[in-house]
Amino acid sequence: MSFDVDALLDKLDLDAKVRLLAGQDVWTLPARPEIGLSSLVLSDGPVGVRGVRWSPDDPSVTLPSPTALAAAWDPRLAVRAGRLLAQEARRKGVHVLLAPTVNLQRSPLGGRHFECYSEDPLLTGMVGAGYVTGVQDGGVGVTVKHFVANDSETERFTADVHLGERALRELYLAPFELIVRRAKPWGIMAAYNSVNGITMTQHAELLNGVLRDEWGFDGFVVSDWLAARDTVASANGGLDVAMPGPRTVFGDQLAEAVRGGEVDPDVVDDMVRRVLLLAHRTGALDGGTPPEQSTMDGDAVAREIAHRSFVLLSNQIGLLPLKQPPSIALIGALAADPKILGGGSATVFPDHVVSPLDGLRKALPAGTELTYAIGADPRTTLPPATDNFRLRATAKAADGTRLAEFPLREARIDWIGELPAGLDLATLASVEIEGTFLPEATGTHTFGLTGPGDLRLVVGGQTLFDGVNLPEGGDVFTSIMQVIEQRRDVELTAGEPVDVSLTYWVPSEMAEFARGTFAWVIFALGHRGPVLDPDAALDEAVALAGKSEVAVVVVGTTAEVESEGFDRTSLALPGRQDELVRRVAEANPNTVVVVNAGSPVELPWRDDVAAVLLTWFPGQAGGDALADVLFGHEEPGGRLPTTWPAKLEDAPVTRVTPEEGVLPYDEGVYIGYSAWARTDRQPAYWFGHGHGYTTWVYDELDVFPDDEGGAKVRVRVRNTGKRRGREVVQLYLVPTERGDRPHRWLAGFASVEAGPGEVADAEITIAPRSVSVWRDGWQHIAGEYVLEASHSYAEPRLSTRTVLQKIR
Repeated sequence: MSFDVDALLDKLDLDAKVRLLAGQDVWTLPARPEIGLSSLVLSDGPVGVRGVRWSPDDPSVTLPSPTALAAAWDPRLAVRAGRLLAQEARRKGVHVLLAPTVNLQRSPLGGRHFECYSEDPLLTGMVGAGYVTGVQDGGVGVTVKHFVANDSETERFTADVHLGERALRELYLAPFELIVRRAKPWGIMAAYNSVNGITMTQHAELLNGVLRDEWGFDGFVVSDWLAARDTVASANGGLDVAMPGPRTVFGDQLAEAVRGGEVDPDVVDDMVRRVLLLAHRTGALDGGTPPEQSTMDGDAVAREIAHRSFVLLSNQIGLLPLKQPPSIALIGALAADPKILGGGSATVFPDHVVSPLDGLRKALPAGTELTYAIGADPRTTLPPATDNFRLRATAKAADGTRLAEFPLREARIDWIGELPAGLDLATLASVEIEGTFLPEATGTHTFGLTGPGDLRLVVGGQTLFDGVNLPEGGDVFTSIMQVIEQRRDVELTAGEPVDVSLTYWVPSEMAEFARGTFAWVIFALGHRGPVLDPDAALDEAVALAGKSEVAVVVVGTTAEVESEGFDRTSLALPGRQDELVRRVAEANPNTVVVVNAGSPVELPWRDDVAAVLLTWFPGQAGGDALADVLFGHEEPGGRLPTTWPAKLEDAPVTRVTPEEGVLPYDEGVYIGYSAWARTDRQPAYWFGHGHGYTTWVYDELDVFPDDEGGAKVRVRVRNTGKRRGREVVQLYLVPTERGDRPHRWLAGFASVEAGPGEVADAEITIAPRSVSVWRDGWQHIAGEYVLEASHSYAEPRLSTRTVLQKIR
């Protein structure tokens, strides 16, 4: 350390020390002016920086989803993403970003997999290390999460994951270890779940033993929000900070535990040292070095990551890139209102979003006509009311007293964690969205309300709903993440304004939730004007496709399908989107399907369309990036970071639901492509799959083993196409004596660029760990291996035999 931490500790008594280990509120740690310590501010990520306010009035640059970033297979791009987010964090006064998420995509049913990178620990660790490096280059800390085995959402607060030491080491701990050793993160977040019977916030074997003693991690460990449960076990188990505050298992309770002899004072001192080191690193402590200010263009970075991440799954007749067609029919509700990010704590609010419709309109070549139809709407909830609504939010006490009033850009309240300044959970009784609406069209208008609890909707003096909105048999807490919508229709006349009011009564249980310190006030008023019935909307889209040269259909998932808080039950696209694609493809052979999803979905029509382009959740500039790729200004640079099944029932690992609180990982080390290789079923698309706009020949493969059991590898590739392009060279190891190891596994990768006829060399290092197995310790398995230079897991282009052994 470049500062005297012991001198600072000497200035603090026990009570002052323990207060530094508990949040003073939802997002911050307290300041200690007597030692020059400012309040440390933590904020959710990972695609933006929300800050301490969960509100669209405090916007953030919004990058593509983590699955998209991983699909670029480029740690250097992840560094750029991290640096941009550090810039955003500094702009918002944030010291620590609660990201990245490096849990593995163990099952395609994981509801939060859009926030994770990959099914493969090496790819996850390399991209995560790049992200961490970029953020910390900007003087902002990270909390690599969720440590460990928090790979699904069902019963995530209480699930006890049972797995063997080998799978724990080779798969689930591996990304964390790589990031700790390579990027030296300043923070780790301990997960909600237990591992083999011990809650992760008090898992001394993994936090103190593996993370600190074995790997040399010197940063702080923070609990996931509300995850810390026991004062003594958490302090002795390796947790440093319990969030959120002000009432946590640390603070005063920790001081009592020290005075009672249950926690050694030296343990507390070490905890405080790590918090002060974090403060020093992030500039929150006097004498810290402020980071250099950067001026990265957020839109440009978001756009670059997006097109670099798009995966061209198929391009059967070479339709893409489009060659200035006379007419394009753009179809799908997600074309006008895309899903740009996943739900839950990953949510941030961009100040603008470029939809596919916006992007294509801006980039349309001269002489090309663009028309649009919804076709099929997958959304099961109505979008928040915005157009022609003049709205405000009014907070009231139980006696009806107005506590505060706020203008609204849209009819939605998201007060998560903290309430707006001046409000308190103890006195807040209700919140009302109220104002006027001026209809543009005469006919049936549909209003929808969401939010867990008691609501009343009044439109034009008519009460349309007055009751409890909870799932059947549910309560306010289990329904926080599960959106339930009530819809009501009303006849309105164009040009005649009506008063609108949606009142939400804060459940009495909310004042006790998290001991009254964590707000969760979420409700919304949705609206949809007169529309075609579903059959007519489909017919309209098909007719439009039939008279256009090219049809571009945008399909995907919704917030009700992919979000934090619940796992998926199906991989099918919601609504009638599959029917829409089939009918459009029958009407127009030049049909391009754009898939707007954060993780795998079934594509039963994939062989019946001209092209399939996966755009993930593409962030705020996704529409511009889509136009770039469709019109050939940029190449789709992505490769799949996860194996995609043709059907859910084909997937080899699907269990995400605990039984009697226990979730067994019975598959051991066989997840993802390793699990698929043991079955007689073929996925729709293998790990690493993806096409570009040029072709490549793999010319040479040279291996130079080192004396530590690894190797340096050079792969020479040649661009045999007619345009510049990028290739992701993937190296897989195949053991000649397999034993209990997978058929093959990813050992390294690199991306290269070259123009037509040019060659490029991919230089890749294979670490000794790639040929090591955990057997009561890491054992290097020396011997002969087949090394494959591949375009994807299932597409080796060159191979050679080599012996990898330790000499020293």
